[in-house]
Amino acid sequence: MTTVRSTSTFIIFFLILLVSPFQSQSLSFSSYFRYRNLLSLSHSIFTGVGNLREKRGDIAGANRARKIANSLEKVTGFGFLKLLWSAWSWNWMWKELPVTELYGAVSDINEFLRGLNELTRLDSVSERAVWLTRNYQNLLTVTKSLFSKLLKVFGRSETVREVMETLRIEVVEGGLIRDCLLLGGNDFKDLIKVAKDLLLNFLPVTDKDPEL
Repeated sequence: MTTVRSTSTFIIFFLILLVSPFQSQSLSFSSYFRYRNLLSLSHSIFTGVGNLREKRGDIAGANRARKIANSLEKVTGFGFLKLLWSAWSWNWMWKELPVTELYGAVSDINEFLRGLNELTRLDSVSERAVWLTRNYQNLLTVTKSLFSKLLKVFGRSETVREVMETLRIEVVEGGLIRDCLLLGGNDFKDLIKVAKDLLLNFLPVTDKDPEL
């Protein structure tokens, strides 16, 4: 139970960090609403994953997903502002991040998005199932690579390292990516796109590649 709680708390905290790039040291209203959109998408995805797992009899997995969804739903009002302040006060930890690993993470996300674009063009459940059988292993490999790079980028914090490892295990052993893809992939694709845009905020302006 503690692991699930810490995982969901970190997800919220990490999303806030992504919309609080150290370059600006402040949040704009557009960043605030982007965060709210990211929060809403995350809640929708974990709720859907919980329902999917329950239907196939994976009660433990369903409970894990729903606990995270419930935690995301509760972050409103003062709770949101408190986490926002904590994330902003940690900005000093994210200075001088390894640009090479950041570019690598964005590259992995781009590869993942190419797969999601293919999947979301398929209309029927049977077509998506065939596509998933053919492409899942590659997407899982890309996801593992992405986690490895993100750990190198944001792994200064022991808490971040521990909870990202928990998320990695959920992906590898709990089948989180497969479940997200089985839901159809539209919300998941939107979430990944927003996360990519926010991750780009950590790249120094002089180092940004216009093709990313």
